[in-house]
Amino acid sequence: MPEERVGRVLEAAGISAGRLVRCRALSGGTYNTVEELLLTDGGRYDRDDRYDRYVLKTPPPVDAPGLSHERDLLVAEVEFYRAAATVDVPVPRVVAVSFAASAPTGRHLLMTACPGGMWDDRFTADEQACLREELGRHVARLHRVTGPGFGYPSGALGPLSADWRSAFTAMYAAVLDDARRYGAWLPRPVDEVARTAASAYDALDEVVVPCLVHFDLWRGNIMVERPETGPGSGPESGREPRIGGLVDGERMFWGDPLADFVSLAVLDDIEKDRDFLGGYQEAGGRAEFGRSARLRLALYRSYLYLIMLIETIPRDMGERHAAWLRDVVAPELVAALDELGPLGAAR
Repeated sequence: MPEERVGRVLEAAGISAGRLVRCRALSGGTYNTVEELLLTDGGRYDRDDRYDRYVLKTPPPVDAPGLSHERDLLVAEVEFYRAAATVDVPVPRVVAVSFAASAPTGRHLLMTACPGGMWDDRFTADEQACLREELGRHVARLHRVTGPGFGYPSGALGPLSADWRSAFTAMYAAVLDDARRYGAWLPRPVDEVARTAASAYDALDEVVVPCLVHFDLWRGNIMVERPETGPGSGPESGREPRIGGLVDGERMFWGDPLADFVSLAVLDDIEKDRDFLGGYQEAGGRAEFGRSARLRLALYRSYLYLIMLIETIPRDMGERHAAWLRDVVAPELVAALDELGPLGAAR
């Protein structure tokens, strides 16, 4: 983003553009442009962590290709952060937002940066276990927040629904329409996928409360910090690591809390994650895996894997990524669809 526009965004938020020290692009996002802004209060600093850190998100042009539910993702992200903050879950604080493409600053979201860095493998096994327990407690608190209806708050697929079945079946139908529109390769024909999913839709009727669902809680969207013990401490010399923030809430919706278990164990099985489930249940979350829950989990897994397979076309992610999707994600989609058959028949 040109520096003068960053300055306009800051000034519109009541922050002097003269405080801007550095603006750098952040990697990892596949939809919005994401930048880190370092600001000073006028003092002299020689370390990045002595600056005020903000994150600026800018969506692609309104006519850019994308999936049906991706219109106005900033609306959902703002709603997630504001909702999560009400239950003391660590998330960015929304500083300023504009949803109008015609505004002088254009569409954007300016927010505070969460402490720490992306969750990776540098932590010990014991530290990883403690972090998973802490994450479970945070997610349980997220699921206490209820919304005004079911579905995506952006209105991309229409207004919120009064029941989860109506909302989720519309979400599923939309992504299958995207597959047809883009001519996406799927391991099974689109109409067959639709019939298989529909065979399990009765299980959705058991969800009667619209809860806050992030739906993209893989480790790349979880910031982890290791608090320092004092001045001059190195990055590995502090106290036990802790979660600094849950970010990238743009995929959120109001729906079944069970849906969050999919991205929390993407390409795996959440039932294996005893640390997470222990923290989740300790904080009051319900984690029961009866037949209905397994049907819904299979539906949500298939929905996420469909998105992953289809979004690669408008994103133009390249042949290497497409090959990984065919080799790794497609078999998981098939497994989820296969699970719907015997479980549905046993209802």
